[in-house]
Amino acid sequence: MNRSTLALAIAAVHLSPAAYAEITPTDLPSMIVSADFRPNLAHETPVSLTTIDAETIESRGAQHIEDVLNLAPNVNVSSGASRGQYFQIRGIGERSEFQAPLNPSVGLYIDGIDFSRSGGAATLFDIESVEVLRGPQGTRYGANGMAGTINLKSTEPTNDFAMKLESTLATYNTRAVGIAVGGALIDNTLLGRFSVHSHQSDGYMDNDFLGRDNTQNRDEITARAHLKWLVSNDLTIDLNVLHLNIDNGYDAFTLNNSRNSLSDQPGKDAQNTNAFALKADYRANDKVQLQSSISYSKSNLEYSYDDDWSYKSQFPVDATCTDSDDDNDAFTCPYSGYDQYKRKRENAAFELRALSNENGRIFANTTDWTIGLYISEQRQNLDRTYYANAIDSETVTGYVSKNTYKTLNTALYGQLDTALTEKLKLISGLRAEYWEADYKDSAGLSDDPNDWMFGGKLGLEYQLNDDHMAFTTLSRGYKAGGINVEPRISDNLRSFDTESLWNLEAGLKSFWLDGDLVTSVTAFYTRRSNAQIKSSISVPKTSGSGTDFVDYFVNADRVRNIGLEAELNWSINEKYRVIASLGLLDAKLEDYENPELLEEGTKLSGRRIAHAPAYQFNLGGEYYFAKGWTFKANMEGKDEFYYSNSHNAKSHSYVLYNASIEYKKDEWKVTLWGRNLFDKDYSTRGFYFGIDPSKSYAEEAYTQYGDPRVVGLTLSYDY
Repeated sequence: MNRSTLALAIAAVHLSPAAYAEITPTDLPSMIVSADFRPNLAHETPVSLTTIDAETIESRGAQHIEDVLNLAPNVNVSSGASRGQYFQIRGIGERSEFQAPLNPSVGLYIDGIDFSRSGGAATLFDIESVEVLRGPQGTRYGANGMAGTINLKSTEPTNDFAMKLESTLATYNTRAVGIAVGGALIDNTLLGRFSVHSHQSDGYMDNDFLGRDNTQNRDEITARAHLKWLVSNDLTIDLNVLHLNIDNGYDAFTLNNSRNSLSDQPGKDAQNTNAFALKADYRANDKVQLQSSISYSKSNLEYSYDDDWSYKSQFPVDATCTDSDDDNDAFTCPYSGYDQYKRKRENAAFELRALSNENGRIFANTTDWTIGLYISEQRQNLDRTYYANAIDSETVTGYVSKNTYKTLNTALYGQLDTALTEKLKLISGLRAEYWEADYKDSAGLSDDPNDWMFGGKLGLEYQLNDDHMAFTTLSRGYKAGGINVEPRISDNLRSFDTESLWNLEAGLKSFWLDGDLVTSVTAFYTRRSNAQIKSSISVPKTSGSGTDFVDYFVNADRVRNIGLEAELNWSINEKYRVIASLGLLDAKLEDYENPELLEEGTKLSGRRIAHAPAYQFNLGGEYYFAKGWTFKANMEGKDEFYYSNSHNAKSHSYVLYNASIEYKKDEWKVTLWGRNLFDKDYSTRGFYFGIDPSKSYAEEAYTQYGDPRVVGLTLSYDY
């Protein structure tokens, strides 16, 4: 952030603070969500959303958001790293990041700090709730919320002393320990909460060549701090600080699609981050509420891997390799290579908004209003190092490439919430965002695209009675265009345009059986224009023999997504509770064929887009079978899905079973938990390498597996 912007941000924090003071965070129940500008009960918010609370996180032994996202309908995750860190909502979202800068479709926010490009940051210790908002959030989040948004909120400090201790032991040499302490530093004036957590595991791969079982290890440290200064009855200032030290291994792919690696140079998936968010809440008077925030994060990331998934001596000079169906079609034996991406990221954001209070409503006291300014500046420096040698040569050749990518987003937005009658409310929002980018690399490629982008929504909310609320919304989302940076692709593939979409949805949120049964159903239709579709082509390697598979984005004229999301929470009686969800999705490309496809015969028109399963479901229950004892179990599954838009390889449909037994006495709790109890093999990422004399791999799909059966014991103390 430049000096003038920074000065403006600091002044705004002191002169016009923020956070909606009529409902203070210390008073909010766990089901209050921040899906809109004003906090609201989840079941009274006219958005398709899923909330996951701390109790659910703990009962699953969940360390990272990938461990809980299957509970949210029409949400998928892509790995290709040590964890699933790329998210798709309703079939829209990125699946990986290599050399090209990433413009996300799904926003990820942790205590108001933007981590949309760094999904590995979403660790879960001392997280109070996870909110998954489906559908475009154009008015509130702009370019980061085209498909939806995921919000993580850490536990709030209170006036009362609180302490949490947690320790976990699990299979695969998994161990974790964490502590959180909170309370009043100055009674009724300065509140604080501090937590630190360490999670370590050998991971779920065995490297037979190196004789190690920890080349896909997990070593993650998370520290959080939250200070809340109750300056006066009208002014509150919050400071959230986050430190992440993630040093995970990456050794996930094998030539025979097993959990036994043969790589001689295992990679890393590491992240070191320091970040903060300074937020304030000022009730200027009974007419106006002022809110402001400034956030900043700085991250060093490394993503690296053994490019050949093997060791050179596995393939002698005179070897003849054949494809997997043993029909003796010869092709070049694999080379030996290593690929490393080191990124430095800095994100700074400033937001200032004003909201109406109880006496500030306009239009004959019928309309609440919100108006705001948002500025975000992001910078990324990438150093890529690649080296390789041919199978018949000891000569190592390689290269180092560098690029810098800077963006500046400036947005103005506003929203009106108008009570047309006592039961009917009209919601109208608009956001105008100007995006500027600057890209330069060591190959001499440069570009400085810019664009105006517009989003918002027009919705109706109708309170049928005290138990039923219906809503319908027409919303528009958008995402900036960009440049394909790989120098070996043709000029006609060099750039791609801004994407936009229109989304129409209708829903019903209801209480039944005197509130014991809670349901939510939403149907939606989405039409994407200039949809950014990720594909890939094969090109000769810059160094060594063999072939590279290069990702790039193109625009498809039309993509349409149709679907349904339903959730149910039923407390049958004092002993039994049922929780269920269902997502149905039909997301298809229309009238688009990519002439550069890797696999001949692949037809995209009328085909489902990648990572968009036709169904997802979750069915679970809780049984309180004795005093202090609870048994929880669920089954969660999803349909098959294409790995990519450049070939026909698909995952298999699957169902996973999870369970836990919990005993609680006073402040102590012991939980025996298990995930994927029947040890089902399922894929979270896949590639396809077609056979060709210049290629190094057999013609088949190569996949990364999700976590196998993991069983653990967690002991916790909550005071």
